[in-house]
Amino acid sequence: MDRAGKAALKVYKSIREELASIKERDPAATGELEVALLYSGFHAVLAYRIAHLLFRRGHTFTARAISQTAKFFTGIEIHPGATIGKGLFIDHGSGVVIGETTEIGDYCTLYQGVTLGGTGKDVGKRHPTLGNHVMVGAGAKILGPFRVGDNAKIAAGAVVLSEVPPDSTAVGIPARVVKRMNQRVDLDQVHITDPI
Repeated sequence: MDRAGKAALKVYKSIREELASIKERDPAATGELEVALLYSGFHAVLAYRIAHLLFRRGHTFTARAISQTAKFFTGIEIHPGATIGKGLFIDHGSGVVIGETTEIGDYCTLYQGVTLGGTGKDVGKRHPTLGNHVMVGAGAKILGPFRVGDNAKIAAGAVVLSEVPPDSTAVGIPARVVKRMNQRVDLDQVHITDPI
């Protein structure tokens, strides 16, 4: 098999893995064909993969044109400079924003309205890093250049402004860790600091 054939086979296998991963995690999916044809999150990630390749090769304008076209059709904005591992599942997708210096590990799940953004106060690395198997609930905002550890869960509507350890669950505004390694963390509701 020639070089082009090997590259095409690699792309085909990668797409099939993405489809299988989404079908496995979404109980509403009836099959991989449905995911391939009807899931806006899959379409956005596929467009990102092409845009990211172009971005890395210095074709930044074309890469941004692809990402903005995908945003128009899917409602999901992924900067082509972001680094995304395999198996990202963006469920329902509308309103998801992934910033330029965001890093996402393997097999993460993002729900609608999630923002992986910056605060406007940082330069260089401005956006969060998500470990592997991270789940981010609907409407959650993760803002700033810090890490969310492997297997962490971010509750719907949470605003995360600081690091979240692996195997933890963070909830609230600003987000606080309420569970670590399946053990509840004692949260003092009386002496909690005023977020304002």
